[in-house]
Amino acid sequence: DGMAYPDAHLDLPLEGRFDIFAHHVARAPSEDELTSLYVGILAHNPGDEPVTVDILQGASYLSQPDAPFFEIDDFIEYDPSDPAFAGPGSRVMGDMLLRRRQDTFPPQVIIPPGQSVMLMNEPIPVRTLEPPLNGRSTYLRLRSSGPVQLASLARYAPITWYEMERAPTLSEWQDLLMTSDVAVPRDRPPTPLDAPGQVIYGRVAGVAIGSQWQANLTDPDSNRLSIPDPGEAFSYGISTLHAGRMGTGQNQSGQMQVRYPDTSYEAHGNYGVQYSLTLPLHNPDPDARTVTVALETAIKEDSLSTDGLRFLNSPTAPVFFRGPVRISYRDDDGNRQTRFIHLVLRRGQQGDPLTTLTLAPDEIREVQVDLLYPPDATPPQMLTVETLPANP
Repeated sequence: DGMAYPDAHLDLPLEGRFDIFAHHVARAPSEDELTSLYVGILAHNPGDEPVTVDILQGASYLSQPDAPFFEIDDFIEYDPSDPAFAGPGSRVMGDMLLRRRQDTFPPQVIIPPGQSVMLMNEPIPVRTLEPPLNGRSTYLRLRSSGPVQLASLARYAPITWYEMERAPTLSEWQDLLMTSDVAVPRDRPPTPLDAPGQVIYGRVAGVAIGSQWQANLTDPDSNRLSIPDPGEAFSYGISTLHAGRMGTGQNQSGQMQVRYPDTSYEAHGNYGVQYSLTLPLHNPDPDARTVTVALETAIKEDSLSTDGLRFLNSPTAPVFFRGPVRISYRDDDGNRQTRFIHLVLRRGQQGDPLTTLTLAPDEIREVQVDLLYPPDATPPQMLTVETLPANP
């Protein structure tokens, strides 16, 4: 009510546990227009009582200088105190995997009745960069004691009388919210999900249902997962989506509770969603078997055209996955291991093993795999369990 462009507002108050994901790229309009673009997240309390918003975890990084897109190895095992990353989305997802909260985000904000606060008010500077291009990735896990209305906003920095940039004020953000339409130019509109031919997914903009994908991977009607026969493998889909179900028939994309009409019909990619997968591996054979667990990027298909996944012999750019993975298990000596591995996977690339285990006859060994699906990734990926060929 009272907004100059009512269609720019999705009008869905949120409360309880919810997450915010924002991924912005800013390019200078011309070589003479180098003002920083600010990203703002505004929270408003429409009720008659104060609302407490707990910021449980939160991270926000720029491409430059916080997290450049380094050319790094495809497989890097790292210590959490000295993380590996390439790009802001990769670095943010690593922080969230460790449940961190940057100091720039307070642990809690209290919003008085009828008032608003800025949960975030951060720049994307380009002035000193060549080319003048930068990006910022942000993820917040929040818990609200009552309904709040949220707005994700962007505007150029105000310029002072002495020609310096400053951060926009709360009142300036509120004025933008009340008087402006959605940002332009708009991206390509999506094709309807039932339309034949080429699929245009579109940008995801709105509120998706769900921020975690938890699965206990077992045989049917069982509490264990039998490993493949020697020389064989099976895979579980990660972020499968419409027209990319990899023969599983399963579309994992989060459903949109509200969305802008010219944006994606589903949360294709599930960016920021945490995948927590438990694999109770069981060796039913009378002989010991060695198995590997790997994340990989098979060639995208909906129904498989061959008996199994397809890969390229010499994968090259583009990169289809760039981010951290945590894997926990007992090693062959019975010691508990938790490893953090940063992966770079290109289209059609088979992944190196996250772990290799030798299971005794009838042994059950549980493996836990966790990742937050990173921005700039292209779904889907596959989590593959392979049993190595038996020795002759």
